[in-house]
Amino acid sequence: MEELTQQYRINPKEMRNDLKRFSLIYKFALDEMNTKINILKEEFIHIHDYNPIEHCNSRLKSPESIVKKMIRKNLGLSIESIRDNIKDIAGIRIICPFITDVYKISQMIEKQRDIELVERKDYIKQPKPNGYQSLHLIIKIPVFMSDRVEMVFVELQIRTIAMDFWASLEHKIYYKYDKEIPERIKKDLKDAAISAAELDLKMERINNEVADLKVKDDLDADLLPFNDTPKTNFQSFLNGFFVDVPKEVKK
Repeated sequence: MEELTQQYRINPKEMRNDLKRFSLIYKFALDEMNTKINILKEEFIHIHDYNPIEHCNSRLKSPESIVKKMIRKNLGLSIESIRDNIKDIAGIRIICPFITDVYKISQMIEKQRDIELVERKDYIKQPKPNGYQSLHLIIKIPVFMSDRVEMVFVELQIRTIAMDFWASLEHKIYYKYDKEIPERIKKDLKDAAISAAELDLKMERINNEVADLKVKDDLDADLLPFNDTPKTNFQSFLNGFFVDVPKEVKK
């Protein structure tokens, strides 16, 4: 931090303190967004008896990371410049079981009145060249301070378990090696990403088939709920359906 700021003739201690105060509002934005996500999750479980979110992770960029990114982008090191140009200081990663869940969660978030969608990048429909898949949203969320309301950028990454597995390991592999990765390894990683995408589709298809079977079983149980064999079940159904009619009184 000291070397970076001295290069730009900025007091490093003062810059760090300013950034810490500045970052606090992004922490509040994360708190607010995490609350919204938890409410959506609990409501969905209550209504549909199903959880579309496996887990969430949130993070704040450190002051050092913010300064490095500003320098890399050749931008001025002022709080105003950081606020306007760095949109991923606060980030949340939402992990879902299936691809359809990714889009369900995205739609529920985007429909909220106090959330402004700034940018949407769908790397599921159009994966990155290396095979990376995820749905990225940049949103603005209001943070209510004691004397003002601030609209704060938050980055959301919404992906499946398989997508997250691949992305996490790909990051670890590259992190350990600071030279150019050989093409054969890049190809292997992309092939692994394709396999993960195929697994996503296969697991979702299986899940849908099982869900259809459950609906059919529930329907059958509603129609024939009584005894053991099809014959007795049908007879029980008839007995329950038709009301006994009194025998005609003899004249």
